[in-house]
Amino acid sequence: MTAVTPKAANHAGLGPLASRYVDVEGMDWEPTQFPGVEWKVLLKDEESGLLTALFKWAPGSELPLHEHTRIEQTFVLEGSIEDEEGEVTAGNFVWRPAGSKHVAKSRNGALLLGTFLKPNKFL
Repeated sequence: MTAVTPKAANHAGLGPLASRYVDVEGMDWEPTQFPGVEWKVLLKDEESGLLTALFKWAPGSELPLHEHTRIEQTFVLEGSIEDEEGEVTAGNFVWRPAGSKHVAKSRNGALLLGTFLKPNKFL
């Protein structure tokens, strides 16, 4: 199996069909390459590119222009994010088709759950 939760010590020794319970609160926030954006990787599959992560955006943080190489899904738990097409607020969901491009921003900060079928391509 190529899917893992990085840094989940309690997954060691589990059988290939065992459920993987993730102690999200016990995980540390890790910086991304973008200032003010941190994450906790919940599921990662290097082989397929699948990624599910919790993201914490500081007020005023921004992701530069990028392209979604496959469908991207984002559920906003707290705060909001926006781009030139609109804003998605707490309790709401946005998905973007493969090939879409945008700059994402958070004026007041946000907590997001994001799922990617393949990594974004930053332009």
